Amino acid sequence: MIDNNQLIDEIKSYNKFLNVDTVNKAYQFALEAHQNQKREEGVPYIIHPVAVAKILTDLKLDSATITTGLLHDTIEDTKVTYESVKEEFGEEVANLVDGVTKLSALESKAASDSKAENFRKLILATSKDIRVLLVKLADRLHNMRTIQFVKDKDKIIRKAKETMEIYAPLADRMGMNRIRDELEDLSFSVLNKPARDLIIERLEFIKNNKDDTFKSISLELIELLKENGIEAKIAGREKTPFSIWRKIQNKKVSLEQLTDIIGFRVIVKNTEDCYKAFGVFHSRFSTIPGKFKDYISTPKINKYKSIHTSVIGPRKNRIEIQIRTFEMHEFAERGIASHWKYKSSEKFSDLSWKEYDWLRDLVEIIETGNNPEHYFEFTKLQMFQENVFCFTPKGSVIKLPRSATPIDFAFAVHTKIGNSAISCSVNGQESSLQSILKNGDMVKIVTSKNASPSLHWISSAKTGKARAAIRRYWQDKSQEIVKTTEKNYTSTIEVNLPHEPGALGNICSLIGLNKGNIVNVDILERKEKYLRFSFDLQIKDLKNFTNLISQIKQSNLNFKIVRHKQKKNAFIKRIFENFKRN
Repeated sequence: MIDNNQLIDEIKSYNKFLNVDTVNKAYQFALEAHQNQKREEGVPYIIHPVAVAKILTDLKLDSATITTGLLHDTIEDTKVTYESVKEEFGEEVANLVDGVTKLSALESKAASDSKAENFRKLILATSKDIRVLLVKLADRLHNMRTIQFVKDKDKIIRKAKETMEIYAPLADRMGMNRIRDELEDLSFSVLNKPARDLIIERLEFIKNNKDDTFKSISLELIELLKENGIEAKIAGREKTPFSIWRKIQNKKVSLEQLTDIIGFRVIVKNTEDCYKAFGVFHSRFSTIPGKFKDYISTPKINKYKSIHTSVIGPRKNRIEIQIRTFEMHEFAERGIASHWKYKSSEKFSDLSWKEYDWLRDLVEIIETGNNPEHYFEFTKLQMFQENVFCFTPKGSVIKLPRSATPIDFAFAVHTKIGNSAISCSVNGQESSLQSILKNGDMVKIVTSKNASPSLHWISSAKTGKARAAIRRYWQDKSQEIVKTTEKNYTSTIEVNLPHEPGALGNICSLIGLNKGNIVNVDILERKEKYLRFSFDLQIKDLKNFTNLISQIKQSNLNFKIVRHKQKKNAFIKRIFENFKRN
């Protein structure tokens, strides 16, 4: 374990404005608070907060964030209060510790609460200060490094899945590739250890046979660049077992096909040299078709920049090359944390979660929506998407995921544009709102004050923002209708209930909690493992009905919504038919 003095020395190596007394005080404070506690592996608890602080130090973060790393479990796990932390370390640190504490409280409820609801709370907490998420990622990383000591096997699997589905993608979106890779690989070791062991065995064999090859090719590439007036540093690029496994699954290729490529990172002084180096390599070596990507001119959504290409290099070796500047390389390693600059103080006023469009949109959906599954859907849609870049008639660039449509474009410009869209043109030609956009398309959206978004657009929209906006529009409209009438609307739900005591009572309670009135119950089918019930319901509030459907989905029950019995209100019928489709 790293001691306090070593931690301080590492921080001072990049931050000359460090308040040594504050970090020392935080260490002693945490040591006293956790003095009678031990980790599941039997070691003193203080090892964990120090390890978290070390991870944050490796990211070269500010004193307040590292202090929070040392204190992050004090409010949750000890007698320490928010007020005492505020008194000792100030409001900034106290608020950060409190934010991490609230996120940790979510984790303890993960078994009973929905994954989507936990994700909602995490994002809202993060939106107030991005450093809360950075501390939480460091906390999760150390817990995953020591997860083998957890005694509850179900908990281990749950944590690994949660890490793979939520925390690793969030690290990716923050540009923190090193942390993402380790979180994914640690989760992979829990969820599919045999596959990981097989890949590691193969990688070790390849490494032992390619070390000399890598050195000789590196020297040749450096010499080639020097001849062309380009100074460069070359580093190896090792694939993680999980990244290899994912490519095997996605691309349907063999392990040998993926691991016979040697990876190189070429780091140069400036952007101009990136393109010069690219030209040099392509002039000297034969290229592998379809393997060129320019993330400098069109960065990834997490702000990652680099040029990627693959060639038949020296001695006919297939080599993969990433070309970037030192600044780009630092961002690729540290992500958002690389924005901290220690020139005149520790303050960095420009750093904000609002810089990240995906997070800003997600917070907007969460704050205006009411269904956790909808914004969790947004996350799954957006997390790993590649981008296309389209233009408004005035030349503004709109970033969208691949396969996006003019519907997505309209809502990306503004929700009001999306809600009032009636048609569009792409590159001056009339086009369907459901057509697929390509890089460089110029899109013009035609609107009308009397228009409204179609429910059918949901199936064509590729962004969570567009889908959420469409749903929200019709939910708001449905509530307006309910408010202007005293009539009840009837719907019928058919549900398969297991042969278990209390199953019928549970579904009836769920209906009642969502203010549904059961007017009739029928048994439609009797099977060995389940009974199929039909519930005729009176509905007053469509918002409650939406929540009921969402909760039934979360219960993993087989169900369907039967055609509405009342025929008086066509709009309400459309709403419920939409539930059937989605």
